[in-house]
Amino acid sequence: MARTGTQLSASEIKKALVRQIERYEEELQAEEIGEVLQVSDGVARIWGLGSAMYNEMLEIESGETGETVVALAANLEEDNIGAIVLGDYLHLKEGDSVRRTGQVLSVPVGSELVGRVVNPLGEPLDGKGPIECKQRMRVERKAPGIVYRRPVKEPLQTGLKAIDSMTPIGRGQRELIIGDRSTGKTAIAVDTIINQKGGDVICVYVGIGQKASTIASLLDRLEREGAMEHSIVVAANASDPATLQFVAPYCGCTMAEYFMYKEGRHTLCVYDDLSKQAQAYRQLSLVLRRPPGREAYPGDIFYNHSRLLERAAKITEDAEIIKGHLEIEKTGGSLTALPIIETQAGDVAAYIPTNVISITDGQIYLENDLFYAGVRPAMNVGISVSRVGGSAQLKAMRQVAGRLRLDLAQYRELEAFAQFAAELDTATQKQLARGERMVEVLKQGQYQPLPVEHQVMVIYAGTNGHLDDVEVADIKGWEAEFHSFMKASHPEVGQAIRGERQISEETEARLKKAIEEFKEQFFARKRRATATPAVQPAEAEITTQ
Repeated sequence: MARTGTQLSASEIKKALVRQIERYEEELQAEEIGEVLQVSDGVARIWGLGSAMYNEMLEIESGETGETVVALAANLEEDNIGAIVLGDYLHLKEGDSVRRTGQVLSVPVGSELVGRVVNPLGEPLDGKGPIECKQRMRVERKAPGIVYRRPVKEPLQTGLKAIDSMTPIGRGQRELIIGDRSTGKTAIAVDTIINQKGGDVICVYVGIGQKASTIASLLDRLEREGAMEHSIVVAANASDPATLQFVAPYCGCTMAEYFMYKEGRHTLCVYDDLSKQAQAYRQLSLVLRRPPGREAYPGDIFYNHSRLLERAAKITEDAEIIKGHLEIEKTGGSLTALPIIETQAGDVAAYIPTNVISITDGQIYLENDLFYAGVRPAMNVGISVSRVGGSAQLKAMRQVAGRLRLDLAQYRELEAFAQFAAELDTATQKQLARGERMVEVLKQGQYQPLPVEHQVMVIYAGTNGHLDDVEVADIKGWEAEFHSFMKASHPEVGQAIRGERQISEETEARLKKAIEEFKEQFFARKRRATATPAVQPAEAEITTQ
């Protein structure tokens, strides 16, 4: 049969079919598809996925809306899976289909997240458009082993005099902030983030179970202070499912670990707060029918927090050693953790507080009575401690604040005793007077972090008796004017402290001379103000018609 126009002959058709048959390779794909048996309080019971892994991401397709919701395989039981739903579970119904992904939970990471507000899954919440991250990292990962770590020796300055002088925090440390509700726990963490402005630290703030309005006001403050340029905010609000509140700290930690492992940078991770995360985990565990223990928390609640906080580390500087680790690409990075725990009526012996205290490297305990007495930050120096200690402190700060903690603890005891004593000897009166002035020196307003050299100078003035002749009521004014005076007239003293990281004999002599010079000016101004009578305005004559 001859070919006419575009028609093919029978032989040509046969050859084409034979070629296609020869090249044909059958690709068989086996896919497990499960079915939702039950959905309740963020937990889905799934049947038919016998090969699913623990912590594997599952995709549940809503038969009602057609949307796909991610769930996490948490309970691998004999005939079904208990999965926690990471999203809106209200549209899921019995009979909805479920597919395996073959991947464990991961989140987007990278510098693209800096300056953004995201949910725990890395989805933007700030209305600034999508985030195009090039990499993802697994959320659950082992903490680096001892071989890959180095001792914590480098300070992370909070900008708060009371903390940097008495409970210093080092890069790679885990320092717990603990106290009752509304005692300034978040304020310490936010001030620390603000104080990193212009430095080399990436900050990740994880809000767990907070009101959306609280997160919004915190975000506004960080933007006004210019701190969002080096920060990521991960928000799992009170209105979000307990599942998101539970995974939020792990996701935030993973976003910070990217900078530590892949770029060798220093990071700070604030978990605000782990009490609410523990409550969310308790809720999920009870719905998953795990056996309850003390205070109805599941038996692995300690492991829940320890595996999170163990990921804080200071990575070794040895490039040869890190070759043995599959994920660490750059040396010298660090992740500092500031977990926050809320106590009830000051009970630090409750289950969750004692767990986290035993995991961390120290705690900053904030006390109600001090807070309401106007001492901010309301740190109780008696039970607040940093187990890293002076290793994570500038030598200059150690020089001036060596006995400060002990002196303040003694002052608190003397203060309680003096309330019942009729007469006090001269030495006790002097100790009380100096303690009172040091308490005033260590008071600090919110969102007012102070450079470390200015902290050192004012604490030096207090501990060496230069403030003993200044009235307690004048201490705050004296300090504010003193900082301005040192910046304007003696900037070389602050530069020397920051540059040398210690107070040499020469620097100390200059500082002492500058303090005496400023005191003369301060007292002269005060005498003039006292001597000049206030001019009273003439009283206006009131007439009535």
